Amino acid sequence: MIDFSLNEEHHLLEQSIREWGAQNVAPFIRENDRNHHFDRERIIGGMAKLGLLGISVPQEYGGAGMDYISLGVASEELEYLDTSLRVIMSVHAGLNCLTLLSWGTENQKQRYLVPQAQGKKISGYGLTEPSAGSDARAIQSTATKKGDRYVLNGEKSWISLADVADNFLVVAWTDAEKKKQRDPSGLSAFIVERSWKGFSSGPMKEKWGILAGNTGYFKMDDVEVPEENLLGHAGEGFKIAMFALDQGRYTVAAGATGLIRACRDASVKYAHERKTFGVEIGQHQLVKEMIAQMESDYQASRLLWLRAAWLKNVGRRSTRETGLAKWFATVASERAASDAVQVHGANGYSDEYPVGRFYRNAKGAVIYEGTREIHKIMQADYVLGYRVDKPVRRELPRSG
Repeated sequence: MIDFSLNEEHHLLEQSIREWGAQNVAPFIRENDRNHHFDRERIIGGMAKLGLLGISVPQEYGGAGMDYISLGVASEELEYLDTSLRVIMSVHAGLNCLTLLSWGTENQKQRYLVPQAQGKKISGYGLTEPSAGSDARAIQSTATKKGDRYVLNGEKSWISLADVADNFLVVAWTDAEKKKQRDPSGLSAFIVERSWKGFSSGPMKEKWGILAGNTGYFKMDDVEVPEENLLGHAGEGFKIAMFALDQGRYTVAAGATGLIRACRDASVKYAHERKTFGVEIGQHQLVKEMIAQMESDYQASRLLWLRAAWLKNVGRRSTRETGLAKWFATVASERAASDAVQVHGANGYSDEYPVGRFYRNAKGAVIYEGTREIHKIMQADYVLGYRVDKPVRRELPRSG
């Protein structure tokens, strides 16, 4: 039986994040956004103390051992505060930690997953490149085997936590012939440490959303990676990358749901405060229409990510359900943010109100981790029978 109700543990998690956010995040987020400032000590430190950085990692590997619904709850609550906080969950807890949990060797889990789950180390994910976004086969990074090491060369772009993360999950070609043929079975995945010689990173300052987050690039110039840092087997990099995206997309879906709620709450508050033609603007039919759309989108998005969470909790693949949740919730959040600005009128165009920030932040989610167009095609292919998910070599451990 599927039960979408939250238990006491989930409600306590919600409350702890809300209390921490009200005291430690909300008072500073507008300033951090304006200054393009990633408040590492305040944010990362606080999330680590709450156990969020290893929330769904078993306690034996340094995590909180909570279920995947908890990961969704945390993602929703964090994005309600600001998208930059949820991005940390998506990259560190979703794309990296859950992938290491399912694909890593025991040695890799002890060396990397344990300190990451404890919040002592921060992790990133390196798939996107200047010439490779939706088309992952266009990756140019290479990993050449030399003795007991791989030598990595290449550049990754639009990397969240590029200047913050200590460890990265990196995808590169290990088979030159298959690279020419664009055969994804020639891709492999590696755990790469920032401290290694030849690794460098820098910020991307031109973006216009998620300004309180850290986004950048990193380069690998003859970075020597020990063979034991190969994740999975050689040639499994594409499978691992897609597995990781299943986890990241799930947190994006839950986060976008939180953004819809933030837009709704801000709009309701303003609709009661602002008066035109002698009445609160909430009395006007078209304002009601926009707020009603936000509410229906919020409820539908929440049910979609909860359904994906249930599948993860019972250890089943959720690529189709997670993709649908990510697509629907992110498109809905973009619509909600646009309408929230409209409800606020001229004030929505001012930085004095949060809805302009919501609008800028919402746009990124319909692009990263699979554009809305990619997800439309995926869902159509499922319905038409062109796409059928096969069991992967490793599923997520059961939880809850």
